[in-house]
Amino acid sequence: MELIKSHKLTGSQKNKVLVVFDGFPDASARSLREDSFEVIFSCDDSADKKIMQMVESSQNPKNIVVVSDDREIKFFVKSCGAAALGIEEFIIPKNNKAVSKKELDAIKTELSFSQVHEINEELKKLWIDKKSNTK
Repeated sequence: MELIKSHKLTGSQKNKVLVVFDGFPDASARSLREDSFEVIFSCDDSADKKIMQMVESSQNPKNIVVVSDDREIKFFVKSCGAAALGIEEFIIPKNNKAVSKKELDAIKTELSFSQVHEINEELKKLWIDKKSNTK
C-alpha cells in the first residue's frame, strides 16, 4: 500500500482503493486501515473468489480496475466489463517514471496462486481444523 501511495498509482485522489487479502484479519491488520484505502479480508473464501464476487455484483464494473497477475481473475473481470492490469503494468506509471527494480521485486511473489492456495489449505488443516477438533 505504501508503494501505491508513494508513487501515486491510483490516478485521482478520488479513486477508491480496495486491497483484498486471503484469510482473517489479525491485530496488526487494524493499522493498515486508512481513509483512502479499504482493506478487506476474504475470511473463509480465497481473495480471488472475493474479488470476483465483488466485481460480478458491482452495479458499474466499468469503473473497476483489478490489479493481478492471475490469468483467471483477469479473464473473469474483463468478462464482467471491468478492466484488469498486471502488477508491472500497474506500478509503472504512464509518465514512464518506473518503480525501481528493488521495489518491483519486493512485491512480486515467487509462488503461483495455486501454490499459495495449497499451502494455505495445508496450514488451515494443521492449525484451524486441529483447534476445532480439540475443543
